[in-house]
Parts: sequence; C-alpha cells; structure tokens
Amino acid sequence: MNLIIDAHQDLAWNMLTFGRDYTRAAHETRQIETNKPAPQHNGQTLLGWPDYQKGKVALIFATLFAAPLRAKGGAWDTQSYSTPARASQKYRDQLDAYHRLCEEHPRKFHLIFDHSDLDFVLNSWKSQPDSAPVGLVILMEGAEGVRSPGELALWQKKGLRMLGPAWAGNRFCGGTREPGGLTPAGYALLDGMADLNLTLDVSHMDERAVLEALDYYPGPIIASHANAKALLKNYSSNRHLTDRVIQGLIEREAIIGIIPYNRFLKTGWKLGDDRSEVTLQDVVAQIDHICQIAGDAQHVGIGSDFDGGFGLSAVPAEIDTIADLGKLAPILAQKGYSVEDVKAILGQNWLTHLEKTLP
Repeated sequence: MNLIIDAHQDLAWNMLTFGRDYTRAAHETRQIETNKPAPQHNGQTLLGWPDYQKGKVALIFATLFAAPLRAKGGAWDTQSYSTPARASQKYRDQLDAYHRLCEEHPRKFHLIFDHSDLDFVLNSWKSQPDSAPVGLVILMEGAEGVRSPGELALWQKKGLRMLGPAWAGNRFCGGTREPGGLTPAGYALLDGMADLNLTLDVSHMDERAVLEALDYYPGPIIASHANAKALLKNYSSNRHLTDRVIQGLIEREAIIGIIPYNRFLKTGWKLGDDRSEVTLQDVVAQIDHICQIAGDAQHVGIGSDFDGGFGLSAVPAEIDTIADLGKLAPILAQKGYSVEDVKAILGQNWLTHLEKTLP
C-alpha cells in the first residue's frame, strides 16, 4: 500500500476562519458552503477525512498560519495580526484547534509528538486501512508567533515540530514579495531551533535568506511547499526555488514538497482560466526536475497547500479532491520511475525525514 504524506495543509486557518469541518467529505462541505463566503475567498475545498481515507493520505504537516495585517484579505479574515503578541495568540488558537480536533475525533485525527505516535498511526493504516486516523505533524508557517527564541521550548512541548521563519518578509528574514536576508533576530531564531532540533522549513524565504540559512543552520531542513523556478519562465516572484537553492537543499539532505497549484505550474495561468490547461503531467515535470538535479528520487515529495488560498478551480483538472494525488503514481511509472521511487515520492521520503527527526 502506497501511503501518501502531504507536507502542507492550512487546516486550522480554515477551521477558525470559515468553520470548515474536516471530518466531513470534501463534497459534503462544498454542498454546505454553497452561497457562503468560504468558496468566494478560498475556493471550494479539496480536503476531508473520507477523502484522506480514499486516497491513503496517512500523514499531514498541519500548519499554524496567520498573515500580517497589511496582507489581510478583508473583514472576513480573522487570522491576521498587527503585533508579535497578536500573532502569538492567533498561532496558539490554531494549535489549540488541532488539539481539540484530535481529542474530539481520536479515530480520525492524531497529533504526532514522537515516534510512538508515528508508529501508532502507521500501524493503524496497516491494520484498518479504510478507517485509520490521519497523523498531524505541526508546522508553523511564519515565525511571528514566536515572540522570542526562549519560547520555542514551550511551542515544542505543545507539539510544534517544524518552523518556517517567513511567509512575507518579517523581523526574521526576507520572504515572498519582500526580499532580504536573515536578520540578527533570524539568526537568533535559528540558534534556538537548533538547540531543539526543530526542522527548518525554507518555503517562502527569499533566496538570499535560504542560502544564508543553508550555510548556518545545522539541523534538519525541508521546503514543505515550493516549486522549481526554472520551469516557470518569466515568473518574477521570489516565491519559487532557483536551481542554486535546490542544489543547496539536496546537499543538506532536504526534501522539497511540490505544489499542485495551477499558478505555480504554468506561468500566466490565473483564476478563471480553463483548469485543463494544466495537468498532472505538469506536476510530474516539477517532481522530475528535482530528481534530475539530485540524481535520485530521494529529495522530493508532495506539499499540496490545498485549501491554502485556492481550491478546486485552481488545480489540475484530474484533481477533484486530495484522494486524486494517487493518480501521480502511474504517470511517474510511465516516465520511468520504479515502484520504490514512486513510493518514495508519494510519502516515504517525508516518512524517512520524520523517522530521523522526531523525538
């Protein structure tokens, strides 16, 4: 059984912003949200527990995310902040939401703190593959929730296992659309993370900041959700990974999660364009680009970012819900990837990372 691991989903943001209930199937949520604000602002959902079961999605890197006030989407956007103190509260509220989700639905979701939790989830998928709990590994996207490095131990105690310093640029480093390197506060944050062996997620960090972090940070590194810039000609954003950065990540034994988002697969695609203009072949092209640079299939996976600012109308036409990520397998096989390579790309690479880094 090829289990899928998805390295990026903004579940708590959606739960607190729109009241989305991820114990439901995606189709059921779409019906409930007809004529409601959620699809207008974030697209029709691609996620739900029954869909995880159908697609054998066993583990998710579940994010804590809030945007700075300057990026607030509107009055509906409750998950934004003006100060580090407000950011800390938003992130704590989201972490609490994950704890409640797992406490109230223990047969459907299970927080991953350590190897024993990981083993519990994996063994559940072996023994009851049609009704197993989905493991949630907590990833903080944007470190503004951390008021000082001294707080990191408390976040870790509550379940934090991965941290990405940036979304937009902030007091730690440059980020998407706001370039710049690591600041003194950014270096101090990395020092605190290293003491706890937290995984550094370089997604959204500006290239300069990533390169500095690759040289400085001694702990585990990933890019949970980021595509290769080389395949996006004339795409001016610093959101995507240059080949220089990809090579540096590979040298550090990092894994890169590819995003099946049409705007990040085809330059110039925009919401309202035909979904069929982008296909799963484009996703595989991104995967293959990483593999060609690496010389193997050990440094790439999936980081869907589903429900993270886009929905059904902005993904390749072959995808109706997350259950369809499994359709990548035959396309990869047709391209010459072995059974073991496909297994690695769909989940084993992320699993290997967790086995190396979890307490």
